[in-house]
Amino acid sequence: MASPFVHLELTTGDVPAAKKFYGEMFGWEFNDMPMGEGAVYSTFKTDGGPGGGLVTMPGAPTAWLGYIGVEDIKAATAKAVSLGAKVLHEAEVPDMGWLALMTDPTGAAVAMWQSKTA
Repeated sequence: MASPFVHLELTTGDVPAAKKFYGEMFGWEFNDMPMGEGAVYSTFKTDGGPGGGLVTMPGAPTAWLGYIGVEDIKAATAKAVSLGAKVLHEAEVPDMGWLALMTDPTGAAVAMWQSKTA
């Protein structure tokens, strides 16, 4: 069964510039959500396809990351590892769901997401 991309995330050192570009280019509107310690996650929705977010993560490269929806994050992560993926980070996002950030066997970054509402 193919899992759809459910979220797209841009890590960047200049969130205001990214918001200006994507807002003017595609008409995206952003909702800023405090993450603690002064960090902010700026979400957006699109007319078609998944929405996403913009965030600054110290040490992370400027890049887009796709999140693939899964029904069981623990089982999907275990399967990914058995197929050669390397897990970089796993976390629960309070009141929203769970994520697993990894690199696939080719070195490409990808994430999986299990929503609490699914």
